[in-house]
Amino acid sequence: MTDARIVPAGDAAWVIEFDNRIDPEVNARAIAVARAVREAGWPAVRDAVTGYRSVAVYVDPLRVDGEKLSADLADLVARTTQTGAADAPIVRVPVCYGGEFGPDLAEVAAFAACSEAEVVARHSGREYRVYMVGFVPGFPYMGTVEPSIAVPRRQTPRLRVPAGSVGIAGPQTGLYPRETPGGWNLVGRTPLRPFDETRAEPCLFRAGSRVQFVPISAAEFAAWQE
Repeated sequence: MTDARIVPAGDAAWVIEFDNRIDPEVNARAIAVARAVREAGWPAVRDAVTGYRSVAVYVDPLRVDGEKLSADLADLVARTTQTGAADAPIVRVPVCYGGEFGPDLAEVAAFAACSEAEVVARHSGREYRVYMVGFVPGFPYMGTVEPSIAVPRRQTPRLRVPAGSVGIAGPQTGLYPRETPGGWNLVGRTPLRPFDETRAEPCLFRAGSRVQFVPISAAEFAAWQE
């Protein structure tokens, strides 16, 4: 038996759903189950992708037996032990906050009723967990931010958010790996490339990664780019 909910999502995917909350333990369980699905080597399964509290299992609809897969998934979930990310190395991300790099820093400070410097201190003063990667290749959804700076998404999204921008949306923080539209509040920018298809491992982050933001100056930002 399992406490997970396993449901079809069209004819080419099944979704395994756990508790509906942003929680490290729930996410760790989803990561462990996704890994177990990939390692099972089932012929009809194409991939397993981790969400905040779910796993999407993509299948070949011409090869899958839906009833058997549901039963196999339930058995796998029941047998898979939860694993955390406490031993994962910390990815330190340099960020130049404010100014042209963080045009919404002042608004976040007003929301939190504190100075811009204090927003930077609160944002960079804790370790974050990458819960999932999505939206565009390499975009890490991280949490959770200090509650006082958990400003909601912008009412009107920007049509163009520069690559490397660091944003806040409610309890989440994240990085835009390339220029895209976006509605998060931009507080800074990193010179790192979260996604680079020329690297052996294109994504800098994966579900379960630990992240620490490190404030840098504009001069240091320019030096990083060089």
